[in-house]
This record gives sequence, structure tokens and C-alpha cells, in this order.
Amino acid sequence: MSQNKYLPEGSLIGKSENNEYISSLHGLERARQEGKILEGVVALCDCDTYTMHIDLGGVDGVIEKTEALFGEEIKDIAIITRVGKPVAFKVLQIIKEEGKRPRAILSRKEAQRECVNNYLLDLIAGDIIPAKITHLEPFGAFVDIGCGVVSLMSIDSISISRIPSPGERFKVRDEIMVVVKSIDYDNARICVSTRELLGTWEENASKFTTGQTVFGIVRSVESYGVFVELAPNLAGLAELKEGVKAGQGCAVYIKSIIPEKMKIKLVIIDFYDTPTPKKSLEYFIDTKTVTHIDYWKYSPDASNRLIETIFE
Repeated sequence: MSQNKYLPEGSLIGKSENNEYISSLHGLERARQEGKILEGVVALCDCDTYTMHIDLGGVDGVIEKTEALFGEEIKDIAIITRVGKPVAFKVLQIIKEEGKRPRAILSRKEAQRECVNNYLLDLIAGDIIPAKITHLEPFGAFVDIGCGVVSLMSIDSISISRIPSPGERFKVRDEIMVVVKSIDYDNARICVSTRELLGTWEENASKFTTGQTVFGIVRSVESYGVFVELAPNLAGLAELKEGVKAGQGCAVYIKSIIPEKMKIKLVIIDFYDTPTPKKSLEYFIDTKTVTHIDYWKYSPDASNRLIETIFE
């Protein structure tokens, strides 16, 4: 896959080339002629027309409501919440009137249209791409996969370890890598996943040794034991301990690691009511050099239980 120039919004802010184009009337005119995609930060939004305004170094940048979004129904809240945030755009027209500041008519929709047609619809399942978390819901995380085009990552695609909500793993504006799970080419809808980048059972388990005491996060308390997350793609089962609740941090003793059963047996030594830090994401695939995977198998070869993803 060729180098991706259609990055999530915010990727161009502060970059010298982007600054060069948006800092002068001449630069904006050149961007219009070249069809460049640029970025700027929305300074305000009109309450009556929902027009977004971007200060472009002495030039008033304007994105009208009809030019705010490609391919979806435009909701007012989606425009209002862009204030203070970067947006991608193409320059459609520059208006010069005597006695007034020049105005640049901009289109986020056209930037997104180009991103969809020239990049996103050329992707296939299994491609690994950059993304940025835009907002979180109980059922999943929405991510910007290019020029503000949003994709859904369902909660079960975030990690193997069960989490009660995406907020346990991410926060808004996190920059992450994802793998394309499926594409609806007719409607330009893409679903993505990240769990396939976070390592197999064996890769994660290899970082732990029987007899260690390590930090974990209690994910659920069942009648038969307590599930403790050791890493985003690895959990173990601890014996029941009075007072333990989901969401707590804990110190656990690793009693045994059993690949053929894909199990890690734990003993809870101590637990804490204070807020626990999120487990940091570690990619077990070099996403700088590997841009596509066809197949991912989480389960160890010795295990009869099969957890896999086939990208097709």
C-alpha cells in the first residue's frame, strides 16, 4: 500500500507545508489551484447558519453547513462540536472585496470526498491504518480514519480482555493504529479493529512468569472466580476474594500458566479502591513496516479452543 497522505484531522496542524499554504492569500490561492487538502482550527460557528469560521492569517476561512460533511446527514451538533478542533478542507474560492478582508470559501466535504474515493475505498480487509479516537459510546469507539471520516470500532474489537466500556481503554484524541475489519463499498462504511495488533495469547503470556506478583485490573467477579486483566489482550482467573469489585486495581500472584488450556491461574494478594491507570497499548506488529495482515490467530497451537480473525 502506498504512503497514506489522508491522515486523521489534526495531523497537518503545525506542519511546515500546511503552515506555508494557510499563512497567506498567495498560499491559499496556490492550494486552490493544486487541489491541496489543508487543515485549520475552527474559531467559531454561527448559531443561525452553522457556518464554521477559520482564521487563516488575515483571510477569513468559511465552511458553510452544506460543505461540512461528506456522505452523511449533517447534524447541527456535529458542526458545533468542531469548534476549537482542527478540520481538513480544500479551498474552493477566494473572494476579494474592496475594504473587506479576503474570504476563502472552504469545503471539508470535498476533502473527505477525495479521501474516500482515493484512499478509503482502495483499502481491503486486513489493511493496517492510523486512526484517532473522536468519541466514545458504551457499545464502541468512533475513530477518524482520514480527513474526519469516522469509522466504528465495536467494543469486542478493542481487545480480547473484556472491558465494561471503551473509556477503560481509550480517551478522546488518542492516536492509535487499527486494522480494517470490513468495508461496505456501496455505502462507504468501514469497520475497524485493534485487538489483532495487541498480540496473541502466547506473545502476551511470555511477558509473565510463574511465581511473579504483578499488577492487574479486576474486570469481572463471577461465582467461580475473578477475571483479572494483565494486559489489554490477556486476562487470568483468580480465586474469589472478599471485597473485590470490578474496576479495582490489584496485586496478583501468578500461580500457573497453562498454554494448552489458555489459562493463567492467579491469587489476589491485595486490591485497591483508588482509580487504576489504563493498561498501555503495545503493538506486537511493527505497524511502520507491516501494512496488511490476512489472518490472525490468538490461540496457542497447544489449545483446543480457537480464537482467530480471517480478513476477507
